[in-house]
Formats: sequence, C-alpha cells, structure tokens
Amino acid sequence: MQITQDKFGKTTDGTEVQRFHCKNDAGLALSLIDYGAIVTSLELPDRTGKSENITLGFDSLDGYLERHPYFGATVGRYCNRIANGSFVLAGKKYGLATNNSPNHLHGGEIGFDRKIWDCEKIATENEIGIRFTRVSPDGEEGYPGNLTVSATYTLTTDNELKIVFSAQTDAATPINLTNHCYWNLAGAGNGAILDHDLQVEADRYLAIDQTMIPTGQIATVQGTPLDFTQTEKIGSRIGQMGGDPGGYDHCYALRSQDGTLKRAARVREAKSGRVMEIYTTQPGIQLYTGNFLDGTAEVGGFHQQEAFCLETQHYPNSPNQADFPSTILEPGERFQQTTVHRFSTE
Repeated sequence: MQITQDKFGKTTDGTEVQRFHCKNDAGLALSLIDYGAIVTSLELPDRTGKSENITLGFDSLDGYLERHPYFGATVGRYCNRIANGSFVLAGKKYGLATNNSPNHLHGGEIGFDRKIWDCEKIATENEIGIRFTRVSPDGEEGYPGNLTVSATYTLTTDNELKIVFSAQTDAATPINLTNHCYWNLAGAGNGAILDHDLQVEADRYLAIDQTMIPTGQIATVQGTPLDFTQTEKIGSRIGQMGGDPGGYDHCYALRSQDGTLKRAARVREAKSGRVMEIYTTQPGIQLYTGNFLDGTAEVGGFHQQEAFCLETQHYPNSPNQADFPSTILEPGERFQQTTVHRFSTE
C-alpha cells in the first residue's frame, strides 16, 4: 500500500491545495484534497479487473472553489438541514445562515467543505490514509464553542474506505458530520443510477414537510416507494415520489443502531459486478438521487440521477426536535462516529 502527494492548485487567497493518492494492494485507489477534506475520486476494479472512478468530482480545483453540490466533501458543523436557520440551546437562541431558504443546510455559507484542513498521513500494517484536522472557532457560521474536529479517511487491506469523525468542544454545540460522496458504481459519467440494486436496513423514515424539514413523525416505509427493506432497483418506483424535480432526498431511521458498527445499506451494479456495503455507528442515512444535477459546469456536467448519495448521519433538525437522538456535544465529551464502505465484486 502506498501514499503519494501532489499539488492541486491554489485558492483565491493563494493557499496551495494538496492532493493525496492512496492505493491498496487490491487496486482500490483513493484521492483526497485538504480543501474541504474532499474525496475527489475513488477508483475500483470491476469483475474483469477494469478500474473506473465511481464517485463524482472535478478534474481541477476550480470546480471545488465554486459553489458545487458538495461533491465528496466533509460536511459540518451540522450536515443536512436545521429549520429556519435557528435553534435554542441552554435558553439562548442561535441564528445560522438560511442558505437553503428558509433553512440552514450543510453548515452554512462557508462550512467545513470550504476550509483548508491540516493533514497527517497514516500508514499501518492494515490501512493507509489521511487524518484531516481543524479548529472551528466559536461563532463560526453562528455556532457556539471552539470545536476541535478530525476527519480520518483510510483504505484498508479488506478493500474498505473507512471514515472516522471525532470532535471535542469547549462549549455546548450541535454537531452532525458526514461525507457527501456521489456514487455511480458503473463509473462516474456512465449514465443514470436507476438500475442500481439498493437495500437499506431501515423500516422507518423521517417524514418531511415541503421545505425538507422533518415533521417529527418517524413513519413506516411499508407500502411506500421508500421501502428498500428488500433489494429494489433505485429507479423502480422513483417516479412515484412526486415533487419537482422529484427523486429521493430522505433520511432513514436505521434499525438496531446502538452506537456500534452495523450494516446500513448495500448497493450493487449488475453490469460491472461492483458491490458497496455501508456500515456505520450513526442512527440515520440520507438517500439522495442527485435530483438537482442539471448538466451545467457548476455540477461537473453531470445530469439528474447520474449518482446517488448515502450519507450516514444523525437526523436533520435534531436541535429543534427533543424526541430525536441528541446532537449536542458538551465540554468534556468526545463525539466519534465511524462509517465503513466495503467494496467487492460478484
């Protein structure tokens, strides 16, 4: 296994952005940059041994510097949505950017996906990768507390992409971290993902209002097009979802999640034989089918439903929902969540 490094361009203020390439002995190859702690590519062989990049991204830094759909990004301080850009903590109301009007989305205008992170290479007998770290200062994007956070991305000898998020704070604050890779197991740019087979380990999902905010109801998937308890084509019932532009953008309440690593989802692409299984310690997973990809340069030229996201996370809007698992991190506590993407072919 090996790690190499090169330059990936400069930010508008002249900061040099570093790119890291990690490769294991089975041919799994991961590239990341320290801007946004972003996964720029993940190359995986198919059943014949032909490798292709299976996650959406840009060939140069310019695409990431513009406002893009969070391709491959580490998202925080709070991923997904917070209703009306506000929450109350210890009797004090905090205001956040409403960058997904009328709500707050993925950490605000300049979230973790638009920051330069410090980097440390990791190389052990069983895994190689990069540990990204930064301090999110008190008041950044409206959030309280100085938050020291790390995002560790490694490839293992078991053909896994392992992601570990860890954080500590000096004042109570909401935290909800995820990675936002857009996947196409046939290869990025190789058409729609509607024929991918998907199974999700969830009997329930979070019902949402017209602005994508959970209503508080955790509803059954039974009898709905959100039911992936058994393997189904992603596109088999997507037309029943309605809305404009339509498609899936929903958080599932994973069954039997107790904070230990459990399987959350399995995806298979028949032609290539590529399989991705996702294991996580998190209580939820957001299925998103690239509904707003419109073929423009700002989204890398990719089109609607040419990729899917399966973002492991805590529930959206948890700071405003007392019945949801808490996302408040207190001083003296450690936030830590692990997600593993296990790759194979059949």
